[in-house]
Amino acid sequence: QVQLVESGGGLVQAGGSLRLSCEASGRTFSSYAMGWFRQAPGKEREFVAAINWSGGSTYYANSLKGRFTISRDNAKNTVYLQMNSLKPEDTAVYYCAATPDLGYYRDYNRYNYWGQGTQVTVSS
Repeated sequence: QVQLVESGGGLVQAGGSLRLSCEASGRTFSSYAMGWFRQAPGKEREFVAAINWSGGSTYYANSLKGRFTISRDNAKNTVYLQMNSLKPEDTAVYYCAATPDLGYYRDYNRYNYWGQGTQVTVSS
């Protein structure tokens, strides 16, 4: 089992920045690829970013590339999502998730473990 706990969400004005953290406990964190997803009210959960076990490969939703950066620190069992130039449409609950196989990183069904989510609200 892997337990995931997100933090760092909050209320920010448009154009601002936030850094989300996701701390893992349980089985070996570095064995898993990690992803961030988000879900806005009334919308489906959507892929945001993913990172392989070593941090050497990263993947982003095309619409977010250049504003969001995913990273990980295996010594701290933590994955991060740096979000810059935030827009009101970025408002959502953000979830981190773990998968042993990054082959289908955009598909949330491929992730075995999920955090409880952290709310990000961007005001205009």
